[in-house]
Amino acid sequence: MTDIRELDRAYVAPTYNRFPVVIESGKGSVVIDDAGKEYIDMGSGIAVTSFGIADEEWASAVSAQLLRVQHTSNLYYTAPCAELARELCTRTGLKKVFFSNSGAEANECAIKAARKYAAEKKGAEYYTIVTLENSFHGRTLTTLAATGQTHYHELFRPLTPGFVHTPANDAEALIATARAHKAAGIMLECVQGEGGVNRLDPDFVTRVAAFAKEEDIVLIIDEVQTGNGRTGELYAFMHYGITPDVVTTAKGLGGGLPIGATMLGEKVESVFSYGDHGSTFGGNPVAAAGALNILSRIDERMLLEVREKSAYIFGRLSGAEGIRSVSGMGLMIGVETEKSASDVVRGCMERGVLVLTAKAKVRLLPALNIPYDVLEKAIDVILSVCAE
Repeated sequence: MTDIRELDRAYVAPTYNRFPVVIESGKGSVVIDDAGKEYIDMGSGIAVTSFGIADEEWASAVSAQLLRVQHTSNLYYTAPCAELARELCTRTGLKKVFFSNSGAEANECAIKAARKYAAEKKGAEYYTIVTLENSFHGRTLTTLAATGQTHYHELFRPLTPGFVHTPANDAEALIATARAHKAAGIMLECVQGEGGVNRLDPDFVTRVAAFAKEEDIVLIIDEVQTGNGRTGELYAFMHYGITPDVVTTAKGLGGGLPIGATMLGEKVESVFSYGDHGSTFGGNPVAAAGALNILSRIDERMLLEVREKSAYIFGRLSGAEGIRSVSGMGLMIGVETEKSASDVVRGCMERGVLVLTAKAKVRLLPALNIPYDVLEKAIDVILSVCAE
């Protein structure tokens, strides 16, 4: 029998420090490895499998579309693409959508939209995008430049110019930087996922949104990880009462298939014209059919369930032995532990629970519909590992 780990090491580029687990199958919030061991999945593919593994309703929608047409290119119309765009616009108040294949691509599109708008409205010298320290916006050269974490930059300089970073929750610093650099756009994550699961202060977000509106700067909210019900609202910006000019998303939207979406608000809805941007696979009918199924099930009942499960997790973990703090929003949670996060990950894995890390924290991103009994078992294990 082929050793999958050896095969992977022989032929896959070594860009991932994989855990020693070969996942072969699963159902819901439980996955099974090649030795038959079961694990409770508290990471959902880094916030991707919104309704868990082998979700039958999602699989049925995807399979039905596969048997109609799997791809046409964007030279032709397809119903899933148009219907998904309508659903996203209807539920967010945004006006147009560009589809791509990933969060990084969605953010690239947002950056292009901000720069084109600013160049046309103010002049070519308005091109800088302001982002936050500890942000993460992708791994292309441009979205790496947007990412406010120096260690991601070190091996790949020179990066795309035109990006500056300011401290989170310091509105005056951001405003001064945006003015000094003639900003075209400001890009924020309402909860910084890869930066440590840090939630932005409401006063900071509302002040920055007001400033962007006053100065006619394009406000981009990166919802690649926070979106699609993850925080207890359909999109995290909805917690803050703001109206972004651009919202990007990916991950949980597809439920397991690659898709990215850049939603354009009224200010920039007409910024792109024929030939300004494109994607071979963007809006693929199979991925779009899967996304339509996901969105159709993220209703108010599901969002309330996410908020209730979040309160349950925060309640059990906050102040527990071996736990210093709990951060985040909804089912996007960071846990600062007395032990190293890597030790907690290993201890949980040995006991059949898969958790993630974000900087020095343990990160929890369970499926939105994880059953309470399964969630309880997972939290029991996390508590016991942290307390040892």
